[in-house]
Amino acid sequence: MQYMFLIYSAEGSGPQQGTPEFQEMMNGYMSFTNGVRDAGIFEAGAPLEGIDTATTVRVRGGAAQTTDGPFAETKEVLGGYYILDCKDLDEALAHAAKIPTAAYGSIEVRPVMQM
Repeated sequence: MQYMFLIYSAEGSGPQQGTPEFQEMMNGYMSFTNGVRDAGIFEAGAPLEGIDTATTVRVRGGAAQTTDGPFAETKEVLGGYYILDCKDLDEALAHAAKIPTAAYGSIEVRPVMQM
């Protein structure tokens, strides 16, 4: 079953770019990604640009309305995602705990609905 791993953190809460801690985190991401690829369960994944690049679209009364920014005011923002093909939720949760941002943010794990 496919699971989506939504990676959230408060902006500025993790290691800052240009620091040794940031490089260590990026090495952790490379290691995690290589591990799930080698295991044959990687389906997709990517980091997202910052929330200052987000645009939200709503259709009300047949008219599209756009606003700058994410759909909700929140302290934690979506920074990236993975889609992995795991045998069950327990395996998915075990992988979620290995995603580096779990150390200072949160990882939401959701099954992908099969249509």
